[in-house]
Amino acid sequence: MSKVVIFDHPLITHKVSIMRDKNTVSKDFRQLLQEISLLMGYEVTRDLPLTDVEIETPICKTTQKMLAGRSIGVVPILRAGLGMVDGILTLVPTAKVGHIGCYRDHKTAQPVEYYCKLPADAEEREIIVVDPMLATGGSAIMAINFIKAKGVKNIKFMCLIAAPEGVKALQEAHPDVDIYIAAMDERLNENKYIVPGLGDAGDRIFGTK
Repeated sequence: MSKVVIFDHPLITHKVSIMRDKNTVSKDFRQLLQEISLLMGYEVTRDLPLTDVEIETPICKTTQKMLAGRSIGVVPILRAGLGMVDGILTLVPTAKVGHIGCYRDHKTAQPVEYYCKLPADAEEREIIVVDPMLATGGSAIMAINFIKAKGVKNIKFMCLIAAPEGVKALQEAHPDVDIYIAAMDERLNENKYIVPGLGDAGDRIFGTK
């Protein structure tokens, strides 16, 4: 079964609490999401492979460690996932970015896919799928299905807030995908929204309704 990491860092907890506040404006919401994504990125990238590289310091030649291979790819689930990309790119500027478009049908609560574009060498990279909310798990499961269909085997999922129902569903569908969560909430309500949550992340990022 996949690993589930729930962050307990005070800075992350503090920033998530500000994001939950309905009075937090879109500008601040976006900035906080980027900052949290950067902080989470340290742990998500902890096991990136290293290789020996010979360099020369002002003092002497030496063999040191640097990232091996083609590093990572970041794949946001559109549109809210876009708000998490810059934080990871700040840490790993060489990361490639793909995009997957899914939306939740508000009548059925089921995900609908409309776009999938991955880096050409995605199967050679560790792919981090990002979406602020893991509610039912439907969009995350669908996105990872598409990524695996492209031949990618090394995948992680990173979100801001999750419901236990979504984590369970994602683990059952993709037991090989580790899940990284800034805050685990109580449950889903009758409309399949996370409680207490923070509302619609996409609307709050982009200032739409």
